[in-house]
Amino acid sequence: MGLIALLPHSEDGYVRQQRIEREVDSMASTRTAGSASVPTRTVGGMSRRARVAGAPLSPAVRDLLSSAARCLMAAADADSAGERYAASHLAALRSAAAVLASRGRPNGRSRPRSAWDLLATVAPEFAEWSAFFAAGATKRAAAEAGLNVVTEREADDLMRDAEKFLGLVAVRFGLSQQLLMPASRLRTVG
Repeated sequence: MGLIALLPHSEDGYVRQQRIEREVDSMASTRTAGSASVPTRTVGGMSRRARVAGAPLSPAVRDLLSSAARCLMAAADADSAGERYAASHLAALRSAAAVLASRGRPNGRSRPRSAWDLLATVAPEFAEWSAFFAAGATKRAAAEAGLNVVTEREADDLMRDAEKFLGLVAVRFGLSQQLLMPASRLRTVG
């Protein structure tokens, strides 16, 4: 069962987003200072360094996570496959930006790099996700330009992948992934 299916479907988008933002803010404000890390471990086949549950979230990270959830809601409500694909990819990009905002930039001077390249460098546990979403960036740009480059199935698959990625990022920050996930109307492709 996808994360989207776990939330009630009766709320309208605005009310649901307000509830999500209040809950994320509430969780973040009750955290205490003193961020620390524990050793790397494997969870769901992904190696990751867990955050201690009292570590505070910066406002930038909270905003990016909320923005990613809003992008997924927009994807779920999109009329076309191209719009759904583009909004889903943007949700993944905002999730990656939250990780980057919490980690800072890698050391050294170098040419400008994409967020996906930076993510693989500063958070190697997300390297496979980074490569996956980087591969879809050109298709997202074409979809945003209105070109008919994605199928309904591709758009739905990317929305589910972006939802899963946001969930992993949320768990990384010690948040319940269910708080961030929008209740959507997943389309069934036959």
